[in-house]
Amino acid sequence: MTSSLNKFSNLTQRIITGLIGMAVMISAIFFNAYSYFILFFVISILAQLEFYRLIKADGHQPYAILGTIIGAGMNLITFFHFQEGWSISLMMLLGPILGIIYFSKLYQRPEEKPFNSIAHTVLGIIYVGLPFTLLHYCAFSQGSYQSHIVLGMLLLLWASDTGAYFAGVNFGKNKLFERISPKKTWEGFAGGAILSLTVAVVLHYFWGTLPLEQWIGLSVIIIIAGSYGDLVESLFKRSIEIKDSASTLPGHGGFLDRFDGLLLSIPFIAAFFEILRLF
Repeated sequence: MTSSLNKFSNLTQRIITGLIGMAVMISAIFFNAYSYFILFFVISILAQLEFYRLIKADGHQPYAILGTIIGAGMNLITFFHFQEGWSISLMMLLGPILGIIYFSKLYQRPEEKPFNSIAHTVLGIIYVGLPFTLLHYCAFSQGSYQSHIVLGMLLLLWASDTGAYFAGVNFGKNKLFERISPKKTWEGFAGGAILSLTVAVVLHYFWGTLPLEQWIGLSVIIIIAGSYGDLVESLFKRSIEIKDSASTLPGHGGFLDRFDGLLLSIPFIAAFFEILRLF
């Protein structure tokens, strides 16, 4: 697919890949809870492996397989806890795998800073594995699987990204965070915010799954945390001197490039739903 799209401009590649990706994701999210799980389970694994590949390219040696097993295990147990009633205590089975990461370092060739490898392994679990695990808390926040909530989160994020892109291209003048991402502007941020908030209102009146103020709350979280997520990933890529995390998705880069805003938004959204549940 990548080679066949190379003849198109970056924007055209971005649109084609985006449309195909949206069709696949919308279908999986709406079909049933298990197709939703498979979709994000696969994305989570690919994104975490992509993270570890970048870390290795920067000269470090994370335990990519063990770290990804822990991330995938957290994801699987949490989903089936909500869907099938599995005990969340099964998470303790992942503890020995984490222990193996520490033990194995004793038997490998000496490194100047051996704990760097361990730290980068754990970072991959926290940065990628944990957010996709917490996505299940959002999907089941109303007591059962709610496809509208998952898709709504994505639509709000896509609206924010799309509004920011076109507003930034056409009106961008004032830099948002030039040191990290020279192309991002306050005008782009405003355009993304306006479009995302508009979509939140539309989602309420078309679906009504959540009260209007909760859709607005989700939009505000995604606008802010999503923007920071993009900046954090830009900081990460600048630190290892690359432009895109991969070339897997033509016009979009890699999975980390495509889901960077979601990775930082999900923990805040999960906390938002938990606060609503408590009060």
